[in-house]
Amino acid sequence: MPARIAGRLPGELDEQQAEVYRAITGGARSTGPQLFPLTDQEGRLRGPFNAMLLSPPVGMAVQEVGAAVRYASVLTDRVREMAVLVVAAHWNSTFEQEAHEAVGRAYGLTDSELKALRAGELPALSDPAERAALRAALALTRTGVLHDREYYHAVAEWGERGLFELTSLVGYYALLALQLRVFAGEEPDGSCAPPQTESGTA
Repeated sequence: MPARIAGRLPGELDEQQAEVYRAITGGARSTGPQLFPLTDQEGRLRGPFNAMLLSPPVGMAVQEVGAAVRYASVLTDRVREMAVLVVAAHWNSTFEQEAHEAVGRAYGLTDSELKALRAGELPALSDPAERAALRAALALTRTGVLHDREYYHAVAEWGERGLFELTSLVGYYALLALQLRVFAGEEPDGSCAPPQTESGTA
């Protein structure tokens, strides 16, 4: 399915939209390794960022959450990227998967780890803190629940702050995956639940 909203050139943006654009392209995302472009060759925002211009107040808040979970978290780079890829696999988000596999490789994720994550599975991880975080991320995407064992295991390794940041990351990238489906033309592969009727049954 093609994108439902057209990308906007920087010169076409009003001041509120331009502020969001500058925050995305000139903030923390613009530093470090540029492994996937935020804009096309003419400067239009790519992926989920383009939709953030539709509502500058909400778009600004959403991009600020994204910057916080990526650049101000106690989670390691490896854990963060693996958790994003857990979400990408669950939502079948091509953009998230391609972008964050590239970033994950830069932070040391192996081909076997990426293959497991692509399949929605827990990679063979030797680090107990990484295992705790990934088990929590998988549980959150599969069931939306952390049972006591998963909760206390994650807290023991990452603290309550780390677990809060992990749940925020999972929610943020699920939001982006949803926006990519609605506005950017990404389609599920049929692995998600079927549409519901008004009565709530399939």
